[in-house]
Amino acid sequence: MAEVSLTTELLQYVANGIAKGSTYALMAVGYTLVYGVLQLINFAHAEVYMLGSYFAWFQAKWAGYLPDDKGARAETVPIGMVALFVAGAMAACALVGMLIERVAYRPLRGAGRLAPLITAIGVSLLLQYGGQVVFGTEPKLFPTFAETRVYDVGGVKFPNTNIYIVLTSVVLMLGLTLFVNKTRPGAAMRACSHDMRTARLMGVNVNATVSLTFAIGSALAAVAGVLVAMDQPAITPLMGVRIGLKAFVAAVVGGIGSIPGAALGGLLLGVSESVVSGLWKPVYSEAVAFVFLIVVLLVKPSGILGKSVREKV
Repeated sequence: MAEVSLTTELLQYVANGIAKGSTYALMAVGYTLVYGVLQLINFAHAEVYMLGSYFAWFQAKWAGYLPDDKGARAETVPIGMVALFVAGAMAACALVGMLIERVAYRPLRGAGRLAPLITAIGVSLLLQYGGQVVFGTEPKLFPTFAETRVYDVGGVKFPNTNIYIVLTSVVLMLGLTLFVNKTRPGAAMRACSHDMRTARLMGVNVNATVSLTFAIGSALAAVAGVLVAMDQPAITPLMGVRIGLKAFVAAVVGGIGSIPGAALGGLLLGVSESVVSGLWKPVYSEAVAFVFLIVVLLVKPSGILGKSVREKV
């Protein structure tokens, strides 16, 4: 009985970790898309994730679905309104992402790698502390987007919020993969990733392609922000700091520049954190991301699914 109980417990941690890893994967794809095209780590991506949850929160507030002053929840938001809020957050974050690219990164495109990196950190800090000025420092309660239900399968419990997170992540990742591999804009993104200068000579609108890349990555970050807020209904202007760092690690572990690698890295990181937190101590789960990073960089610096590329010096 003890063995069965331990197995069930382990499966429960894995199931929880898959849900957590799915949000890491959505965030990691944003990092890997931008890096694949520009060879730039967009550290402001974590704050776009934060903005996505706030954009959905404001829409819910205007529609009257927020908790009242006594903390009592309003009725559950209908599925049609949920889709509208998510779509609104995606559109708003896509615009923010394109604005960040146009104002902060495009003027520095030919300035080497250090200047854009410092700028990315600066934009991240600007959004973090600007968010505290605009939204306040107190956590805001998120509306109830779905009645909480728990499904029991062989002793392993699956909250419906976790199911929504995983299914949404899978659909978006598959859709993104098809978009990149089967459409003309996706071909333009792949061409810019391979050689931006040659892509421009072949008639690719590089500026539009880079803006589209930022828009897609930012929209995925918005979805991740809303999904996490549904599961953990308290949002703050600094909520992106931790998950942004872990998603970056997931992208590097999986192979930054690779969409499947970002998904794999996110799932591995989420499952590992959940298992370590459940079987050992929660405080140690915070170190898992960096242990993963160190091991992968020592064994395979290009990441699990990444490809080694020689650079001319």
